[in-house]
Amino acid sequence: MALGALPGQVDVAPVLDAAPAVQPSVLDMPLRQLGWADPLHWLAMGWRDFRQAPLIGLFYGACFVLMGWGLLAVFRYAPAYTLALSAGFLLMGPFLCLGLYQASRRMDEGTRPGFRDSLTAWRHNKGQLAVFATVLLVLEMLWGRAAMIVFAVSFDGMAEFDGSLTSLLIAENIPFLVTYVAVGGLFAGLIYAVSVISMPMMLHRSVDAISAGLASLRLVTTQFGVMLFWGALITGGVLLAMAPGFLGLLVVGPVLGHASWHAYRAATMVPSARD
Repeated sequence: MALGALPGQVDVAPVLDAAPAVQPSVLDMPLRQLGWADPLHWLAMGWRDFRQAPLIGLFYGACFVLMGWGLLAVFRYAPAYTLALSAGFLLMGPFLCLGLYQASRRMDEGTRPGFRDSLTAWRHNKGQLAVFATVLLVLEMLWGRAAMIVFAVSFDGMAEFDGSLTSLLIAENIPFLVTYVAVGGLFAGLIYAVSVISMPMMLHRSVDAISAGLASLRLVTTQFGVMLFWGALITGGVLLAMAPGFLGLLVVGPVLGHASWHAYRAATMVPSARD
C-alpha cells in the first residue's frame, strides 16, 4: 500500500495485485458437451486399459464375482433382504473401482500401474471419500428400509419363496414386482447421479465430497440423455455378466470401472498423455 498521487489518496493497486487468485469452484467447472457415441468410446478405452493391466482388472473382477455370489445366497435364503444387499453392491462397487480408476489414471499419465498403488488409492483423499461413503451408506439404509416396507405391505409380512426367481414371476405378484423395481430404480438412479463422476473426481482433484457429488449431479441433469444411455450400458453390461453365474463380472466389472474413469475424464476435459 502506498500514498496516492493526490493528498489524502491511498494507492491500493499493489495490495490488489498481490492478493492470491481465488481458485475456481468445482461447481463452476466447465463440462464438455458429450455425444451419443462417447459412452461406446469409453467402453473401448476401458477394454484397452483392462488388456494393458489384466492382473489388476482380474483381481477386482473376482471381487465383483464374490459379491454376486453373496447376493445370490441372500436371495435363496432371505429374499426380502436382496434389494438391500443390492444397495450394498452399489455402495461397495464404486469403492472397489477406486483401484481401477487409479490404474487408468497412471496409464493416462504414461506410467505403469501398480497393484499396491491401486489397492491404496483411497489414501489420496481418504477424508472426503469417507464422507461420501457415509452419504451412500445412508442412501443404502433408506433403500433397504423402503424395500422391507414394500415386502410388508405387499404380502402382509415377509413372503415365503422357494429361493428361485421363477417363484416370484406369477400374475398375483405383478403389483409387488412393479413397486419393488420402481423403488429400487429410484434409489439406484439417485446413487448413480451423485456418483457417476464424483469418485474419480475426488481421487484426481482432491475436492470435497459434497462438491464432487453436486458436480456429478449437474452432469447428469444437464446431459440427461447421454448419461442415461451410459447408465443403461452399465446396467445392461452388469445384467449380462450376471447370467453365467456372475462369472461375466470377472471381465465386465473391471472394464466398466476403467471406462468410468474415461467418462469422468471426457466430461471434465482432463488431458491424457495417451491422447
